[in-house]
Amino acid sequence: MRDENEPLRSPAEGVMPDSHRRILILMGTLGVIGSIAGGSFVSPLFGGGVLIGIGLAFVNYYWLKYSLRRVFENAADGERPKVSAIRYLARYFSLALVIAVIFATDLVPIIAVILGLAGFGFAVVAEGIIRIFCSFLNGKEI
Repeated sequence: MRDENEPLRSPAEGVMPDSHRRILILMGTLGVIGSIAGGSFVSPLFGGGVLIGIGLAFVNYYWLKYSLRRVFENAADGERPKVSAIRYLARYFSLALVIAVIFATDLVPIIAVILGLAGFGFAVVAEGIIRIFCSFLNGKEI
């Protein structure tokens, strides 16, 4: 047990856990497959909407990752985070504005964009299923 309170340091900056990398790859793969399927079975605009949604999901992921990294780096140095609630919520308002413009202009089907945005959730579920099956195949408990 430590007597002093020392901030925990994160691993090297460029290192990404395997699960994060797999989730991002799954998200991109599912997005492309969903876009091709939507373009083939529904309409080309639907497929484009799924691609736009996946693109927005990637933007949202990396924007959140960058914002949180800045907050925790400042906190690790003992500083109080300088991120205001307005700046943190700007990400949500920006994404909402893009979705509202897509909805108002009827550029692509909004359902397709929302399905694309949900791609991160689909990728997390797929990663969980893959891990469950791999643990059974390897004989390890979950």
